[in-house]
Amino acid sequence: MIITIIILIITGAFLAWGRFRADIVTMMALMTLTILNILTPYEAIAGFSNPVVLMLAGMFIVAGGVNQTGLAKKLSIHILRLGRKSELWLFIVVMILTAFLSSFMSNYGTVALLLPIIVSMTREANLNSRRFLMPMAFAASMGGMMTLIGAPPNLIVNEALIDANLKGLDFFTVLPVGVILLVIGIVFLWFRSSYLVENDRSKKSAERQTKSPEELIKEYQLSDNLFRLKIPKESPILYIPLKELNITNRYSVTIVEVRNYQNPTDKILKSVSQYFANADTVLKPDDWIYVEGAFDNVKTFAEENNLSFVDTKQSENKIMSFDTDIKFGEIGVAEAVVLSSSKLINRQVKETGFRRRYQINILGIKREGEYILNQVQHEKIHAGDSLLIQGAWANMDEMAAEETDLVIVGQPAQEANKVVLEHKAGIAALILFGMIISMAFNILPNVTSILVAALLMIITGCFRNVETAYNFIRWQNVVFFAAMLPMATAMNKTGASATISQGLVDLMGSLGPHAVLAALYITTALFTMFVSNTATVIVFAPIAIQSAIAMNASPYPFVLAVATAGVMCLASPYATPPNGLVLSPGRYTYSDFIQVGLPLQILYVIIMIFALPLLYPF
Repeated sequence: MIITIIILIITGAFLAWGRFRADIVTMMALMTLTILNILTPYEAIAGFSNPVVLMLAGMFIVAGGVNQTGLAKKLSIHILRLGRKSELWLFIVVMILTAFLSSFMSNYGTVALLLPIIVSMTREANLNSRRFLMPMAFAASMGGMMTLIGAPPNLIVNEALIDANLKGLDFFTVLPVGVILLVIGIVFLWFRSSYLVENDRSKKSAERQTKSPEELIKEYQLSDNLFRLKIPKESPILYIPLKELNITNRYSVTIVEVRNYQNPTDKILKSVSQYFANADTVLKPDDWIYVEGAFDNVKTFAEENNLSFVDTKQSENKIMSFDTDIKFGEIGVAEAVVLSSSKLINRQVKETGFRRRYQINILGIKREGEYILNQVQHEKIHAGDSLLIQGAWANMDEMAAEETDLVIVGQPAQEANKVVLEHKAGIAALILFGMIISMAFNILPNVTSILVAALLMIITGCFRNVETAYNFIRWQNVVFFAAMLPMATAMNKTGASATISQGLVDLMGSLGPHAVLAALYITTALFTMFVSNTATVIVFAPIAIQSAIAMNASPYPFVLAVATAGVMCLASPYATPPNGLVLSPGRYTYSDFIQVGLPLQILYVIIMIFALPLLYPF
């Protein structure tokens, strides 16, 4: 028992130090317990098959699907528009929306999604974003206490109850706790957040240098020279390879992309086939082609081949480019800078071979502040030119690796992961709703519901590919969970949990269950300020259950006190991922979190000590 406690203390010290990755620290502790025969090899690896770990990995994929399809962003923008009436109303809407989203998504993912939206909206409304970002991070933690899947500590205490042969938590068991936290948080933070505005002495952070595809399109004014045409059944260019049509030489226009829409009017079942136009591409009826070139040339091309403009405004002299935003999926755009040592210098664009070797188009050139967009294929490349390139994201990565005399600004693979698949948002919504219904009404076991939802997100195309889905899983967290869970087994096996819980009951039991609950809550909250809330809850959940059993009391208020204290650590920017995420954009200091988060955390301690026994009687 003593060895187990010593190993646990050393592990906690290393986690608090933060010098080494948390998953490596816990794996070292796990292997030490195994080598010392405190845990058997089977017990040591049991965490990797634990339902909590599988649910965590599955929820990363489900939340990733919601993000990748733009479902959460679209919902957020529509709801946040309701808050434009006043600063107070926007504050309330931000808090409620954040709590709602984080009750079904990870709190980190929720804040990462809403952060740029909130910054943009406050800038437009001439409001200080500092008043909104920290409360938003806190609201993400509050929302985590509204559902079983809202925060990892909820899953941990649920599994601890099941391991103790007790009834697990239902999907909405913790909802009353989350509502109380949110209501109190909104009232308190509205008044206290004024401190953040009054103490804003920092300068705004620098703008990021990597441009998104949408920003590049706007900068190069490509939408003024890019047109979308639909091919009817009677067009003479059908079923003929593009190399035989010789469109570029005949009309001085370039077909850069081909798309085909199935069920275009159905928001749920709509799907899009998107592919690069190369020499062997054959056009089919109802294909939509993206054509780049001067308007007069595109108009001639369309008229001679019976093509129709899509989503256009027509006047006597000009057809404006299509109104809707340019969408990116498998194919996108990026910017490449030509170095002074490049072999491309003084070569015409058509001589680069990019289209043949990488299936990449050069759509435009930026040279000394001027933009060259017409007859680009005949333009000679100069040193220092910025080339606007278009093609599959994977092909851009390949070109970046092979063309050492070109520098592609940003990382195409990362930009590709940012591209949303909006036509799949309806499917993602149905999958998420089905998962919630299954868990809420116990149609399937929780772990099965989550894994089925994750699998459906991948199968139905809510991700660009399987690798993208796996990239949404935070593997460090998964390994950390799997390695940390057997620690609870070691504590139970050696009697450490029973000894600690009995000591707690002997010390505080005479003062009643409220005192024991308060001790568990405060101790968990203190540990969480220095050690991961996951590790803390894994250790204290079994202690809470055994303390309740020793007093012949219900374990539910005690384990929920541990979960709530673990989730609601607000006094440190490093206690939870959302706090750390808003630290730099909000220009906060450690003192800001102490001034705003600590008083709210103390208020929660006082209220929860009395509220939890009322909601879940001893």
